[in-house]
Amino acid sequence: MNTSIFGWFQIIRLGLIQACLGAVVVVTTSTLNRIMVVELALPALLPGFLVAWHYAVQMVRPRMGFGADKGQRSTPWMMGGMLVLGMGGVMAASATVWMASQPFYGALLALLSFSLIGLGVSACGTSLLALMAKRVPDERRAPAATTVWLMMIVGFAVTAGVVGKLIDPYSPEVLLKVSAGLSVITALVTAVCLWGLEKDAPSQAAPVVSADTERLQQQNFKQAFQEVWADPAARTFTVFVFMSMLAYSAQDLILEPFAGAVHGFTPGKTTQLSGWHHMGVLIGMLAVAAAGSRWVAGRLGSVMAWMVGGCLFSALASVGLVHSALSADWPLKANVVFLGVANGAFSIAAIATMMRLAGEGGAGREGTRMGLWGAAQAAAFGLGGLLGTAASDLAHALLGEQRSAYAAVFGLQALMFALSAAVALRLRAKSTRPEPAPAAQALHFQGHEWLKGGSRT
Repeated sequence: MNTSIFGWFQIIRLGLIQACLGAVVVVTTSTLNRIMVVELALPALLPGFLVAWHYAVQMVRPRMGFGADKGQRSTPWMMGGMLVLGMGGVMAASATVWMASQPFYGALLALLSFSLIGLGVSACGTSLLALMAKRVPDERRAPAATTVWLMMIVGFAVTAGVVGKLIDPYSPEVLLKVSAGLSVITALVTAVCLWGLEKDAPSQAAPVVSADTERLQQQNFKQAFQEVWADPAARTFTVFVFMSMLAYSAQDLILEPFAGAVHGFTPGKTTQLSGWHHMGVLIGMLAVAAAGSRWVAGRLGSVMAWMVGGCLFSALASVGLVHSALSADWPLKANVVFLGVANGAFSIAAIATMMRLAGEGGAGREGTRMGLWGAAQAAAFGLGGLLGTAASDLAHALLGEQRSAYAAVFGLQALMFALSAAVALRLRAKSTRPEPAPAAQALHFQGHEWLKGGSRT
């Protein structure tokens, strides 16, 4: 098995792959969403269901990670996942065009397309994270996580801007050409970035096969999953990922409507407010990366402290949103920036902890562990938007007016963040060995998939 350490050149190559993954996903979840609702006048429930479905499909992440563990190589899974994702993206565009004349059959094709998108994201994203857990050294994890995450965000932004210009004015032919071109470009970039990535070990001759490695190779997926789930730290961290990401994603679909309904923000101002939140997330991410740098060397606290503190401050910021729902003179923009900083800090620190736990559980099962936590994140993102909007509607029906309804939802979010911090403290207590300072444990990137973030991939 290759054990060479990744430097910045390899980390940037992985970041480019993650940016390609995000580029395809952002078109299917944003651009096609808008076309279905606006140009085709279809119910908004349809794209909402398709996005939720692609998260549901990602429950296969543990199996994908196990496959990478079994083959002891991540490259085939990343390349194969990107090809499946690209195919799903082209089919989704075709399905959207077909919906204009045959809505039912177009929707069926879209369901198949988003299934492929979920499978592609699972195979590529899980294997990428597992490879980083194996090959990125402790002292580079925080800067590496932030670097790859930023590259993914840049991929989102550049793709959204370029595709938006290319398909304006909209026509079905242009949409199909742009979607096909994007899938081809991302597949080629991924292939170039993966070329020789796992062939740079100092020696490829006669790897030593230990008895433990042989035992792991003989396990089937059920045995491997049961072994991972039997680890108390893995179970506790799974609960933490689900709860914290559920709280994080629940706010996404209600923050802008809240600003418009309660504070009278125009659509442009609510969009700017969302931008301020994203800026705060970026600041929080960079802060954790700085705390994990070798120059700071742990003087700004451990990664675990940032994870717990980020959740607690996210809870505090959510309490501020409760107050803003009840008081018109509350500084909403400052509150939202504070929430973003806390969100960015805890999410990146959580990814660092994920990298550490994937390695500490023993070599040979990094992919299966990453798959488990990736599935928990996907489930949280899939449920978060649905539960956030449903809770808002329910609170409005029960309480009869918008301010109290939004206050109740943000209060529930604060409670979830506080409980996430408590679970993180339990995880710290379960640790069987001292946690290295951020300089030795600096964090790593996710995906997705996590803020998104998850794609949120």
